[in-house]
Amino acid sequence: MSVNLIFKIAAVGILVTVISQVLKHSGREEHAFLTSLAGLIIVLFWIVPYIYELFETMQNLFAL
Repeated sequence: MSVNLIFKIAAVGILVTVISQVLKHSGREEHAFLTSLAGLIIVLFWIVPYIYELFETMQNLFAL
């Protein structure tokens, strides 16, 4: 896993937080929720291959 991925996740987190706060203060709580959900889904798409690789490594390590 590269440090680049950590920086991308942090950037998405900061961006989603700012957008959510602006939307909440303007009275659009539903849009703020959807923005947070979209940020979470984006980050999950980036993380899932690494989790899969971790489980594959564990499976090969224990030869299951």
